[in-house]
Amino acid sequence: MESYALRNSGYETVEFRDAESFFAECEKSTPTLVILDIMLPGDDGLCILKKMRENAQTRVVPVIMVTAKSSELDAVRGLDMGADDYITKPFGIMEFISRVKAVMRRINTEVITRYTYGNIVLDDEKHHVTSSGTLCDLTFKEYELLKLLLINQGIVLTRDKIMDRVWDTDFEGESRTVDVHINTLRQKLVGNSDCIKTVRNVGYKLE
Repeated sequence: MESYALRNSGYETVEFRDAESFFAECEKSTPTLVILDIMLPGDDGLCILKKMRENAQTRVVPVIMVTAKSSELDAVRGLDMGADDYITKPFGIMEFISRVKAVMRRINTEVITRYTYGNIVLDDEKHHVTSSGTLCDLTFKEYELLKLLLINQGIVLTRDKIMDRVWDTDFEGESRTVDVHINTLRQKLVGNSDCIKTVRNVGYKLE
């Protein structure tokens, strides 16, 4: 019901029945928002929330807790553990969508300073990158190139677009510069060099 209502409101959703499948998918792509039920098989929602807040990739992902329980204790525990909002069943669909929109508005107005993909973490505030826990010594252009790929993860970026965004030029003759920087960037991403895919005759993507 929740997923159906979200899709009808223009959101893209993916559903999971247990913690294992959820975290496996998070390793591939960080969610924008998580709707998390407390009553689940295996790890319950509070357990999953705790693991999310301990994981570098999902630490700052907004979470709305959903439960059939009405006790104040569950609400307090969820909020204290880092949930962004809490809604108790039964609830109206309009209220549910309004809560989601409120959290999404907050996300969209915040300045993003941390980008993640798998074991790659780029902290724009500290201006450093770690790959599988190892600090990467990147040049300024390598850093900007990785940031562009992280922002557009899963999307193919042409060499021309990369030149325009990272080097502020659309001069086609410089496309070889992109290839060279991609190669050096791959070498510095310890344990994650294969995340940057080459799309033949087009460009590159992080996947």
